[in-house]
Amino acid sequence: MPYLVECLKSVEAQTIDPGRIEVIAVDDGSTDGTGEYLEEFAARAAMPVTVIRQENSGGPSGPRNVGLGKAGGRYVFFLDADDRLGPEALERMVAMADENGTDVVLGRVEGINRTPPKSMWGKTLGRTDVYSSNIKFTLSAQKLFRRALLDRHGMRFDESLWTGEDALFTMEAYLRADGVSVLADYTCYYLVGREDGKHVTKTGGYALRFDSARALMNLIAEMVPAGTRRDTLMIRPFLVTLLPQFGPKYLKDDEEVRRHKFELAKPLMDAYWTPGVAQRLKVHERLRLHLVAAGRPDLLADIVEFVRAKRQAAAVLEKRGTRVYLIYPHFRSRAAGLPDSLYLAEAREARAFEGYREASANSFLRRALRKIRRTLPPGGFGTAAA
Repeated sequence: MPYLVECLKSVEAQTIDPGRIEVIAVDDGSTDGTGEYLEEFAARAAMPVTVIRQENSGGPSGPRNVGLGKAGGRYVFFLDADDRLGPEALERMVAMADENGTDVVLGRVEGINRTPPKSMWGKTLGRTDVYSSNIKFTLSAQKLFRRALLDRHGMRFDESLWTGEDALFTMEAYLRADGVSVLADYTCYYLVGREDGKHVTKTGGYALRFDSARALMNLIAEMVPAGTRRDTLMIRPFLVTLLPQFGPKYLKDDEEVRRHKFELAKPLMDAYWTPGVAQRLKVHERLRLHLVAAGRPDLLADIVEFVRAKRQAAAVLEKRGTRVYLIYPHFRSRAAGLPDSLYLAEAREARAFEGYREASANSFLRRALRKIRRTLPPGGFGTAAA
């Protein structure tokens, strides 16, 4: 309360036939009148409403699992009490799933006093998957899920996790789904920032973030064999969950916390940090995670301070502009002993620098052919005349 009032108004305003909606509201031990308001809503709403009142569980997983166990519809949608739906959200998402036969639908999200992920909303996609789109960067539970998919695999939220439980659930759904749809041309969900700042995703100590990263990495490793596809998915927990622990807040950590963070990160880096993951990151991201993997806190603080200051790294162009090295601290320092490859920008980052020339496969082939020609006697590449 009072966010719940607006949330339920958005449910009542849905353009889909109320007879097609089933609302299951779980009051997880609220003390602010939420339970009473839900009972009032159930008595007057045009759609069937089930209100379940229980002792506080301490997190969202328990209540979501209770609600999921009661669900009877073809699809389920998890709506947080702080947030609200666009009027046509359910109608459009159900139609998208029905039309394309997909098991998960992502509806466009906009933030109100909050900043939601944005990279996946460039284009509406009738059918895609977690490998060929950016949907791995939105793992919140606010999606439309085909209930048969969840039941078939016995999928539930992990109640042992205090944060990141939705990422685990949603990633598993993406991996098990027969197709995912992205509805990018209509705002289906409004992510509302509370004035008190008490969002579940912002609570809990740093150790819980490592628990969340470990759970997601283990799930990906269990479901996806080692190789390019696994590396593509591992980017998400490394970037979104692990790397922030070695961002600006790291500079404020005392030595004991810094030591503990390296200790918590070590088994994850040993198991899942690969050249394939490193190659897909920006230079400063790769550099910081490499130093964590290598156990080099002595060098990490300098990189973090450079990033915190939001300074633009200078560039060194070599090999006729086809290689761009970004000059972050300790570049080519003999004392640090870090390989140049850590500072080498991939094409998407290198394109921002004047003079960069993207080496194509064709130019590589031409260079290879020239080398071969130099080693052959005249006429070595003979031509046949008709």
